[in-house]
Parts: sequence; structure tokens; C-alpha cells
Amino acid sequence: MATEIHHANCGCKGIRTCLLCESVNGNGLLSENGQPIRHDFMYDPLLRRAVRNYGGQQLSFPFPGIFLWNNFISEEEENELITDMDLNAWRESQSGRRKQDFGPKVNFKKHKVRLGGFCGLPPISRKLVLRMSQEPVLAGFQPVEQCNLDYHPQRGSAIDPHLDDSWLWGERLVTVNLLSDTTLTMSLEEGLTELGPGGVRVSVHLPCRSLVVVYSEARHRWKHAIHRHDIHERRVCSTYRELSAEFMSGGEQQNMGSQLLDIALSFEGTPI
Repeated sequence: MATEIHHANCGCKGIRTCLLCESVNGNGLLSENGQPIRHDFMYDPLLRRAVRNYGGQQLSFPFPGIFLWNNFISEEEENELITDMDLNAWRESQSGRRKQDFGPKVNFKKHKVRLGGFCGLPPISRKLVLRMSQEPVLAGFQPVEQCNLDYHPQRGSAIDPHLDDSWLWGERLVTVNLLSDTTLTMSLEEGLTELGPGGVRVSVHLPCRSLVVVYSEARHRWKHAIHRHDIHERRVCSTYRELSAEFMSGGEQQNMGSQLLDIALSFEGTPI
């Protein structure tokens, strides 16, 4: 069992660390998993395959569930978004991140959700959500939560490999990448039979001002992460999440889902 670390003036909890608390407690970094990752691939958005060159030959396999939209926003829109975000307070979060939440209060372990102070997505997001809906991959996308995250190399910002909740959140995870390029690392610890022993990583390049959708197998089977070494300057992202079937029409919690959607799509929100 991993030893808990006592943290400095940051938002880290448990075994999570950033450069701030590591400077006080020493290097608290843990390996990502128990076995070394031996197979590294790059995602090719044109082929929609994971590819790598090995021994003069190209290896590849289909990688479903990633959609990239380059230049989703303009530089002018990017500046407008960052200015708007920075007018609000950023709260310290784990692993050197800062965050702003626009969404309900959720206890994922107990499967409980309440409105709390949720009053909608921010007004500035209205036009972005409308633009998203014009893309076939995002047909019918109605976000009920927006989370803004702020990464900076001086804080050692990162987010560990994880799978997003699927009790409350639906099929598509949508992220807009701002201020700098980065890499979204997809990992499969159990590996793939055709590649032999060892885990697999697929690096997805995220250009500045791009939008990425994670869905299908990439959403439910592959963990995703942003590693510390892939943050070279300030990076801000906005992630939008839709409701799962349980909270939509015909689901057990459709009434709560209807309330959440009405509030979210009023676009009158402030961070909670």
C-alpha cells in the first residue's frame, strides 16, 4: 500500500504530488503501474490508427474513439476565453493543477448528485457548444458540466492515467485545448495480445486551439493522462461532459437529468 504524503500549500491529496509538495517532502513520484510500458505508438488522425516505426517497418493497429478538430477556435476567441476565465478565481487542485467547476455536486462512490450552487455553464461557452453540435460526431451533444483546468510546468502539473466516471457522465468527453500544444497519453496496462507482453501507450498530439473527443473504446477501455513532461508552458483546457443514459429520457433518474440540463444550458453559470 502506498504511503500517504503530507502536502505543502497545494491541492494534492493522498498519494498525488506536484513540484510544490515534492520540494517539501522529497520526490514522491510513483510509477504509473506495476509493469513497464514497452510499446509506444503515435496516433495518426488521418488513418485513425496507432502507428510506430520498428526495425525499419511500420506497425499499426486501429484506434477507435478519438476525434480531433484542429483550429476549433481562433486566436482571438482563445484570448477572449482566457481573459474571461482569469477574471474568476482558480482553485487549487491535485497534481499541480488549478480548476474552475461549472457543474453539479457529485459523490461518485455513493452515486449521489445534487444541484448545490450550480447555475449553468458560463455564458461565453454558448457559442462553442452550438459550434460543437454542427459536427456529426457531436450530434445531439448537450453538456451538463464544464471543468476548466490550468496546467503550468513550474507547478509540475499533470493528471494521472484514469477512466472517467460512466454512471453520471455519458459517452463523449469533449476537451478544448488552449494556450499551448500538449500530448494526451492513452494507456492500456494489460497490453494487446498481438504485441506480446507489456503495456501499450498511444500518444495523441493536441495542438493549441484544437478540440478532442474521446468516446467508444478509447473512453471505456483505455486510460487517459496528461504527463508532467508534456507541459512546457501554461496550458488551459475546458472539458465538457454529457449525461449518461440513466439521467436521460426513460432512465431511472430522468427527472434529475432534466433539471441539470435546464440549468446547464441556461449559460448563466459562475464557478462553484
